[in-house]
Amino acid sequence: MLSNGMKIKLLFLFLSFSFYGIAQQFTLKKGSLIDQVPVNDSINENFVLYLPTTFELKKEWPVVFVFDMQGRGKQALSMFRSAAEKEGFILAASNNLQDTLTLTKNVLISSRMINKVYSMLPIERTGVYTGGYGAGARMASLLPTFIKEIQGVISCGSAVANSEVLTSKRPFHFIGIVGVEDYNYRAMLSSRKLLHNLKFPNELFVFEGGEEWPKSPYIAKAMQTFKLAAMAKESVPKNEAYISSTYLENIRAANSFLSKDKPLLAYSALNQTVGVYRHFRSTDSLKSSLKTLKRTKGYKINSRSKNAAFFKEDLIKDDYVYFLGEDIQTYNYNNLGWWQYQMEELEKYSKKANIFEKEMATRLKGFINALIADNIDDINAMLPVDEEAVTLLWMLKTITDAENEKPFLKVISRSSKVEDYGTALFYLEELLKTGYENKTELYELEDTALLRITPEFNALVQKYLK
Repeated sequence: MLSNGMKIKLLFLFLSFSFYGIAQQFTLKKGSLIDQVPVNDSINENFVLYLPTTFELKKEWPVVFVFDMQGRGKQALSMFRSAAEKEGFILAASNNLQDTLTLTKNVLISSRMINKVYSMLPIERTGVYTGGYGAGARMASLLPTFIKEIQGVISCGSAVANSEVLTSKRPFHFIGIVGVEDYNYRAMLSSRKLLHNLKFPNELFVFEGGEEWPKSPYIAKAMQTFKLAAMAKESVPKNEAYISSTYLENIRAANSFLSKDKPLLAYSALNQTVGVYRHFRSTDSLKSSLKTLKRTKGYKINSRSKNAAFFKEDLIKDDYVYFLGEDIQTYNYNNLGWWQYQMEELEKYSKKANIFEKEMATRLKGFINALIADNIDDINAMLPVDEEAVTLLWMLKTITDAENEKPFLKVISRSSKVEDYGTALFYLEELLKTGYENKTELYELEDTALLRITPEFNALVQKYLK
């Protein structure tokens, strides 16, 4: 959490922005990603910029600052590009953010980038937004608490990050976008209730998918919602043609869910349409449709099935948390078989006809892998590091994330380091059985020099890699 002095400094940065500044010094190429835009001459920081093809200096533009916590500004911006072009938004993303830096340093890097964009371009004062995916989304949802000029957040696959410091005195518009199979889906549903209670404007757009970037139409819909909210507050002039066309888009989307026999998604889409467009026109007919839909047999059956899956999911998650904690404390290698059984049970759920149990199974797989990863990070952050506990967790991850080669390599490396070659060879063969063929990576694996000269190692390599 930032100090009061830091808050004041950040606010001062925003209040001191100018619109035009030195824009003439740059070639502002419209419709393409402009990489390596320098923040200033004295700091080695840069960012990626995108200007829609309709951009002109004579008018002010809304902007989304996109965050990626591995400094991949161009990659992050490319996911927002199509939506920004459609809805007329400027985009900017830093190439210098890192999850290994402190929060204060990342906030300062972000502030310097935002300051630069303000000095270069004509930005709408009430049209400043942030966005991102995963850790980048958490960073995006953190900034409005400290920088009041940020009006809203597009959070892809992540609940609001700073719930403990949210206050109704400084609300911002939160738009979450998440797949129903993403393990963060349930947390985002909880965030929505919290934001409702705090009277924050918010929407949750749900798509059929898992832990992945949402497709461009969902991001465009978020930008569209921001524009309509600005019109409703009269921050920007109303555009009746735009209001009518987007209204029809939303109605068609809801009808599409109905035609696919997805009443819960149809209800959600209609309900969001009512919330957004009640400022512009009568929504009585939509409210009537919502009541009718809620009384249908299909809606009731799906609602009961979904709630039953949620209940079952919560019980299973509680078991995962409890037994993982117990296994770490006691170095319980014998319980690896129980975890294997759990993964087999999830596989059975994923093959069931009940769509809500299938979605539950995918969410639970994501949850346990995220839980293991968090525990590995926590243990590695403590000194001295409990090496045996970390090794146990990597072994567990070969079960819960069996298609990923990294856990196998970690166990091979860590077992070789303590000269437990039997374990290393077992996991080597399990890895090779999956079809792994990266000889260069295998022969450069840390702490395996002595393992690689054993006859058993070379026999396995000969058998599987010829």
